[in-house]
Parts: sequence; C-alpha cells; structure tokens
Amino acid sequence: MGKITEREIEGIRKIVEEEFPDDPALQQIHIARKIIAREAEHEGLSFLEYIKSLGKQVKDVYQRHGA
Repeated sequence: MGKITEREIEGIRKIVEEEFPDDPALQQIHIARKIIAREAEHEGLSFLEYIKSLGKQVKDVYQRHGA
C-alpha cells in the first residue's frame, strides 16, 4: 500500500476545508477520496486500478482464511 505522510494529509485537509467550508460530512468524503488518489499515485496506479488492487487483497485474505 502506498504511504502518505501526515503532512500530505494535513495539506489535503486544508484544501478540502476551503472548498467545502460549511459541510463537514462532504469534507470527510473528499478527504478520503483525495487520500486514496494520492496513495494510488504513490503506487503508480490509477485511482480505479488501486481500488481494484485493494479489493483483490481483501478477496485473497478472505479465501486464505476459508471464509
């Protein structure tokens, strides 16, 4: 998984708070989306490729544990 620094998260948070100053719920959604996009970038993947890779990892773990 991609590593994102606390500094990057703080920068994302500040940008999103400026974009959506009166909507904390919308801020949280956009912060999460931007963090995932940044992690994908660190991994050299598109957003969709990264999400699919996470899903595959979950599926693999799920299958290994016989569930």
